Amino acid sequence: MNQDVIIIGGGLGGLFTGALLAHEGLVVKVLEKNATIGGGLQTFRRGNVEFETGMHILGGFREGGTLRRICSHLGIMENLAIRHLDADCMDEITCASDGKTYRIASGRNAFVQSLAEHFPHQQSKLHEYVDALYNIANEVDAFYLRPSSTGLPQHSEHFLWSADELISHYISDPRLRNLLAYMNPMYGGVKGKTPAYIHALINVLYIDGPSRFEGGSLQLAEALKDVIIRAGGEVVGNAPVESIEVAEHKVQRVVTIDGTVHTAQKYIAAIHPSELFRIITPGAFPKAYQNRLKNIPNTYSAFTLFIEFRDETFPYINHTCYYERDYDNIWNLAQYDEASWPAGFMYMTPATAKQGSFASHMIINCIMPYQAVEQWADTRTGRRGVEYETWKAARCEDIICLMEKCYPNFRPALKRVHAASPLTVRDYFHTPNGSLYGYAKDCHNIILTQVPVVTKIPNLLLTGQNVGLHGICGVPLSAITTAEAIVGANKIVNQMQP
Repeated sequence: MNQDVIIIGGGLGGLFTGALLAHEGLVVKVLEKNATIGGGLQTFRRGNVEFETGMHILGGFREGGTLRRICSHLGIMENLAIRHLDADCMDEITCASDGKTYRIASGRNAFVQSLAEHFPHQQSKLHEYVDALYNIANEVDAFYLRPSSTGLPQHSEHFLWSADELISHYISDPRLRNLLAYMNPMYGGVKGKTPAYIHALINVLYIDGPSRFEGGSLQLAEALKDVIIRAGGEVVGNAPVESIEVAEHKVQRVVTIDGTVHTAQKYIAAIHPSELFRIITPGAFPKAYQNRLKNIPNTYSAFTLFIEFRDETFPYINHTCYYERDYDNIWNLAQYDEASWPAGFMYMTPATAKQGSFASHMIINCIMPYQAVEQWADTRTGRRGVEYETWKAARCEDIICLMEKCYPNFRPALKRVHAASPLTVRDYFHTPNGSLYGYAKDCHNIILTQVPVVTKIPNLLLTGQNVGLHGICGVPLSAITTAEAIVGANKIVNQMQP
């Protein structure tokens, strides 16, 4: 196929979509506003450490996993340094209220057994619950890279329950109910709203075995870039798109901030729809379409600590850790009360190349609503003022004090501490209110949050987390949907069948 495609946004969605199209023989140009490509795959250097900005925990990279199959299809799997997390403890949850720590094993049966050790009276129900997770996940063809049918999908009763309703249906113990929701910060979970299928897909993805990059997540972005370039395409950094010009009901050209004009036969927006509406010709979309998308709530944001350790002072931990003040807080992490924040957080020691027994750095991610920083909404990075810097330093101290309860010698191990607030996320990724996962799904109004990859403009498509699932697995699946809207239904998926 001799088609040209321009993709606006060089994040995970834009790069995967571009690589899939390039693999099919199309010539692709990706325009990325930042100097570094990758979106959530980006890394940044502080001191002697390369920090990841977003893609810390990987699912689907085990043998037969969805991401492994996609990357193998693109010929990049051998270029990625992947480290699998410990099978006997993929996640560790500490609850401060009773001092208990739960070590969660990966693998379907091991996951159940690791929780049944603490809740033996719920063992049979845990098996039923996990079976339900896998049954729900099996209803999503894309999750298993099965060819999609043309008819309307048929789903079970549980599919569109809320996540907490699904858990409560099987589990009666209130502590265990809350523990089973510990992954909700991974998908923007909200009690009573997040659909059970989102909860099921994320849980199944990690129960099957999580991994992490050795040496940073940028390696995936660079590997996808190479696929595009080898096919004759380009990936251009420092190229913010200033306007998408529409005439005669088609995109005619894209103009970057330096005045360069880019033209193609097809255009793909791999950016948040609110950003798309800002730069596209006014009136290009029907007002009803714009209003519908503008009214979809976005997921919450986060406050993140990036810590560099002194040499050989803190052990490398080959799993992800969660700290909760109390069981009841697991669904309330996005509520902000400065006196009691954070209610909980996730922390991890990313793996370096040739990782040894000591960690070089740590990332601590605390859910935080945008309202916590709204008073500085009109400021920009580096120019937010003394009051903001004082507030940010106090939040860092809040987190470090809680970490000291888990590790009494934590503070002496710190060499440098850097922090990012929801404002940082907003300005870096251009998402409304620093939203981590784009649009929030609502089980009570699922139609509102369904955004097709095709638009009312025939040569403009969408890709990324706002038109499907988010994260390391969901975004590539959306990329396949977008790419197949150009090359043909199931054309790519059929090539990935065993």
